[in-house]
This record gives sequence, structure tokens and C-alpha cells, in this order.
Amino acid sequence: MRTLEPLYPRDDRDQIRRALLTLLRGTGLPVAFGGMVQPGGPPRMTITELAGTSTAALRGLAINAGAGLGGKALALGLPLRVDDYPEARSISHEYDGPVAAEGLRSVVAVPIVVRREVRAVLYGAVRQRLALGDRLVAAAVHAGRELERRLTDRDAARTALTTLRTAAPRPAGSAPDAALDPGAAGPDWEEVRQAHAELRGLLRRIDDPELRDRLDAVADRLAGAVTRPEGATPAPASPLSPRETDVLACVALGCTNADVAEQLGLRPETVKSYLRSAMRKLGAHTRLEVVVAARRAALLP
Repeated sequence: MRTLEPLYPRDDRDQIRRALLTLLRGTGLPVAFGGMVQPGGPPRMTITELAGTSTAALRGLAINAGAGLGGKALALGLPLRVDDYPEARSISHEYDGPVAAEGLRSVVAVPIVVRREVRAVLYGAVRQRLALGDRLVAAAVHAGRELERRLTDRDAARTALTTLRTAAPRPAGSAPDAALDPGAAGPDWEEVRQAHAELRGLLRRIDDPELRDRLDAVADRLAGAVTRPEGATPAPASPLSPRETDVLACVALGCTNADVAEQLGLRPETVKSYLRSAMRKLGAHTRLEVVVAARRAALLP
């Protein structure tokens, strides 16, 4: 298997910028800013991304857990708001200087929680005293939930690719049919298959075109990593649709139709339809036969 190219040429700051634009559109607030929580050490986030600001007073500001509005949201893992930041008694005021320099008064802070860990904080703000209603706060939280979903999917992709880098591929020269026997393939190859199925499932949930295309290419390369005998003709183009391949990747791991439906966000009846179609195309009559046929055709690892 060739060395996998880095999947993320940039960090997650591009996702923060995208979330800020979503927050502005959803709430109608004129100002948004935010940043990622620094990994390791005491919880602290740094404001790196600004939208709608008129100064650079907030850029690079390090927010400690419990301090100010964002620090309190970071510590509690809950969205918070103040209608008059300078006068608010519910928060500490370590950051009054930068907030005043930007002229902000009413502010909402939304923590981004991924697997019970706060990964970032988003803020929305306005320069006059304004009662931030529940509907506005809900719109800010919705922008945060979208960011949480994207970060969760990117984390899953990283985990799958880490598995691919550390798991050993099939020894060169082994017969293709050996991979059909889990004992012959060994646990490392089963980890690769698990990662492949996870990647196929992620493809349909990720809305970042660049990331989706790169994951698709990695999944295709992984399916083609099945060692073919020397002198064998190259595998023909896949007769399966992407969704049929997604379903087979899960079925190959022993998933039931209900499991596949939950993993891929489909109805069980739809899963049955894709499975029947794949069986017909590959000339198979059972779940085992279709998985064997797909692996022999290098459509699955």
C-alpha cells in the first residue's frame, strides 16, 4: 500500500471561519469571533478568527476556563449570554479592555463540544445593549452544532487513516482468496477493513468537497490494495454504485441491515434494495457470496 498523503493540509481554523459565517447569517448579529481550545494543559482557548470586527483587539486573546463569558462557557460546556457585557455580574471581567476596544455590549458564547470535550468557542455580538432572545441564541447554538458535526467527522476520518497507517497490509504474493479467511488475513487486515467501512460511511456525511474527494480517493486506493497474482489483468471499473459499495463495506464486517441503515443514515428497506442490486451485479445469491465476489474483484479490501 502506498504511503497515504496527509489528509488535512490545514488545521481546523477553516472550520471555525465557516461556522462564524453561519452564525452571522443565522442570528443577524454583526460581529462573530472564536477559536480552538489548545490541547493539553489547563483548558484555554485563543481567539484567532474574526468576522465583522472593526479592530484587532480580540485577535490572539487567550481565554482561560472560567474567565469572562467565553471562559465560563468553556468551563461549563454550556451556551451563555449577557445583554450588557460591561455591567454583567454573572461573569468575571478580565477581558473588559479588548471588549470595550471593539465596542461590544451584548454577547453570546457557544462552546463546541465533541465527545464530551470542549474543542472551540464561538461568539456572536452586537455593539449596543440588546436583549438576546431565545430564538437568536438557538440560531447561534445551531451554528455550533454544525461545527461539532464537522469536527466529529474529521476526527473519525483521522482515526480511520491512523488505523490504515499502522495496520499491516497483506503480505506480498499471498493469494487473493487468503484475504477471505479472517484467520489468514489476521487482525491487522481486519482493522483495515473496519477503517475502509468507516471511510465509506463518512463520505456521505461530509459536506466539504475537497475533504470528501480525498477520502473517496483513499477509500478507492484501499479497496485496490488487495494483492492480485502477478500477470493478472487489472481490475475492471466497479460495476457497483457508490452507495452499493458503502453497503457492502458494512455487510463485510458482519453488520445487519439495521446496523448498516444506522451507520449510513438509510432506511433498512433501502439497504435491502442496494444489497439486492449488488448481488445481481456480482452474480451472488447470499451475503457471504456477494462479499467474497466483491473482494475477489478488488472492490473491497
